[in-house]
Amino acid sequence: MKEKEVIDKTIAFVKHTLADAEGGHDWFHIERVYNNSLLIAKSEPVDVFVVSLGALLHDIADSKFHNGDESVGPKMAREFLFKNDVDSQVIEHVVNIIEHISFKGGNVNQAFNSPELDVVQDADRLDAIGAIGIARCFNYGGFKNRPLFDPSIKPNLNMTKEEYKASKAPTINHFYEKLLLLKDRMNTATGKKIAQKRHAFMELYLDEFYAEWDGNK
Repeated sequence: MKEKEVIDKTIAFVKHTLADAEGGHDWFHIERVYNNSLLIAKSEPVDVFVVSLGALLHDIADSKFHNGDESVGPKMAREFLFKNDVDSQVIEHVVNIIEHISFKGGNVNQAFNSPELDVVQDADRLDAIGAIGIARCFNYGGFKNRPLFDPSIKPNLNMTKEEYKASKAPTINHFYEKLLLLKDRMNTATGKKIAQKRHAFMELYLDEFYAEWDGNK
């Protein structure tokens, strides 16, 4: 099967699978990550086919929506790619991208590295910051019925992976526990450049949020 045909089938598979997904982790999230991955890949020595499949399948079954089970997504991706006769080395690479793309609290050593993972990871992290990142953050907070902000609950910057996954902290805390950390964790030159602007926008947003919260505006 030709690569373009595999990509087209993957897009159709992801759209169908995520038809009822939470708004921050739906097909449109995948599409943005896919498009940004292709943009970043233009300046990186990568296998674009692997990047494309990794981007399209990276959230096919996010563990947040599967009782924390991190094995569901890689298994679904592996089975889909195998059924479509994708080369075994490509399948293993894509599965490794899915297994190692997540932030997981930022205090976990990444056991797998590749230029293709660097690209997809940057694209995924870019979608977590800036205007869309803010929208996704509050959408998920509402989905989990979390408070917007509680001044008495301080951000925890030293969470274990398990604490990060189990956190029920106010949504604003997530800016400090993840979103504002991503700018300095980008892998590629293109990712770093885009992240600078989106990071600055989040800082402006937080300034405005606190001013309004305190009744200063």
